[in-house]
Amino acid sequence: MPGWLTIVLVIAGIGYTVVRRAIGEPLAARDLFATPIVLLALGVHQVADAGHPAAGDWFWLAVTSATGLAFGLLRGSTVRLLVKDGVLWQRYPARAYAVWVLSLVVNGGLAFLATSTGMNGDLRSIPLSIGVSLLGEALAVGARALATGLPFAPTSTKSFRGPRPTELPDAPTVRQALTTLTTTRR
Repeated sequence: MPGWLTIVLVIAGIGYTVVRRAIGEPLAARDLFATPIVLLALGVHQVADAGHPAAGDWFWLAVTSATGLAFGLLRGSTVRLLVKDGVLWQRYPARAYAVWVLSLVVNGGLAFLATSTGMNGDLRSIPLSIGVSLLGEALAVGARALATGLPFAPTSTKSFRGPRPTELPDAPTVRQALTTLTTTRR
């Protein structure tokens, strides 16, 4: 697939995801992880096609991936969890967009630094970077959702009509979710 087509598809997919989450959408486990997995697969394929990375390339891949994962976790901690018809929904607040912008700026700076210090530019994979970031978000939102005890939405739930979802004022933070999920329940 040509590079420009990959970029167009990635931008379209991200745009679609961001718009749906701005409106508010049912929180289906499959939908939560589908986009990151597809982008990760595209990114890994792109890196594999770029040749044999040198030690410095692996360093920069690790740094940019860790940074993307951290920003994804941070963004996932800002997502609002809601309930409608007894199932979970999610919505991006303004803070999520601020984290998106900050992560794009930081990752752009890291990309410039990496390539200026000798990283093979072909190894800088936009799908991989965004996929890792969305995976971090999915992990944070998924953990928080599990900790609420409310069910995920079925994958076929696409109804945006009807009453608005109700916000969960006591939705768990990522730390609370991890504590809840790691303690044994009796």
